[in-house]
Amino acid sequence: MLRAASFICLLLLLCALSVQAEQDTSPGPILVIGDSLSADYGFDRAQGWVNLLEARLDERGESRGVVNAAISGDTTRSGRARIAAALERHEPSLVIIQLGGNDGLRGLPVEETAANLRQMIAASQAAGARVLLVGVRMPPNYGRRFTEAFADMYRTVAADTGVVLVPRILEGVAERENLMQADGIHPTAEAQPLILDNLWPAIEGLLETN
Repeated sequence: MLRAASFICLLLLLCALSVQAEQDTSPGPILVIGDSLSADYGFDRAQGWVNLLEARLDERGESRGVVNAAISGDTTRSGRARIAAALERHEPSLVIIQLGGNDGLRGLPVEETAANLRQMIAASQAAGARVLLVGVRMPPNYGRRFTEAFADMYRTVAADTGVVLVPRILEGVAERENLMQADGIHPTAEAQPLILDNLWPAIEGLLETN
């Protein structure tokens, strides 16, 4: 009787250890740190590209959880201030940094934006996560010199830190009035699948290497 009880206890212990080992090796979630372009501004959150990303992963049998930590109006400065807590809380395997647009719209120095992005990338890499950097273009009325410097900033940061870059989140979207809200800045709900398609090749590539 004692031997049977000991055997059952041993089996239970092995099962518990097996479950724990599986949990320890499973990939962490995807963490999105962004602004209104990722925070579903002007429409229901279920329609946003972040939620569509999670649904696509579920359909492919690659469920890992997607944490939408985007905040409308966020800048790289505030993103830098909150990323450490987000990394500690969620332990992501992939961090998507979609910030900088509000910096540009407010005319903040490009050098400051670049420095903040570098710090966010460094913190994510130190936490063991891969990073996807997502850029945005400034409207042409900001002047050619500034808009070109802003676009170059993303490319330089990505090259220097070794992260994957999607240069323009609204590629093929911002040019179409029917896909933009009345303010001319924010995409509509109908544009969200196109935004996900813009990001998907980079995301898929990074997930395959995790």
